[in-house]
Amino acid sequence: MSEQVIAIDGPAGSGKSTVARAVAQRLGWSFLDTGAMYRALTWEALGRGLDVHDEDEMAALASSVVLTTLPRVTVNGRDVEDEIRSEEVNIAVSVVAANARVRSCMVERQRAMAAAQPVGTVVEGRDITTVVFPAATVKIFLTASLDERARRRGDEGEDSVARRDEVDSTRAASPLRQADDAFVLDTTGRNVEDVAQEIVQWLKSRSST
Repeated sequence: MSEQVIAIDGPAGSGKSTVARAVAQRLGWSFLDTGAMYRALTWEALGRGLDVHDEDEMAALASSVVLTTLPRVTVNGRDVEDEIRSEEVNIAVSVVAANARVRSCMVERQRAMAAAQPVGTVVEGRDITTVVFPAATVKIFLTASLDERARRRGDEGEDSVARRDEVDSTRAASPLRQADDAFVLDTTGRNVEDVAQEIVQWLKSRSST
């Protein structure tokens, strides 16, 4: 098992998932999309008619539901990769992600998933460098202008993205913030391969020191 982890943080639409996938592909490492885990849990809660604001109910669901993200997102064996990006999920996922007991459960799962990979893991999310993997091999914080991030999201306007930024950065449980030792990359106007290559080079430079 490998303890090598590239942790990538950043706000919505900064390019975390796309860049992380590209980096993992270049290195031949595993990829873990933690945001998809929260989306999948939210999707399941909405499908069951649960109140996402009910902390006890959501914590119970988080501890019992079977989630996978490798290679695709599934909930209790059902592939939901293409169903977790709906506007309904977009609106509710920040509430679910702000639940401290849900986050505790998800962090435990995320660490276990990474530890089980035979090679290194590229992990992306909004508290990866500060909470989930504070001792990651390499920490990256991606950012981009608001209009660029809204354009990338496609199904969300600037108001929706800004609202998620506010919720994610001010929540009491594991708020989004830049780790002091993170390598910051502004992805505005840059293509995925260029950003991915810079991260790979950063890993190589760290590994050689």
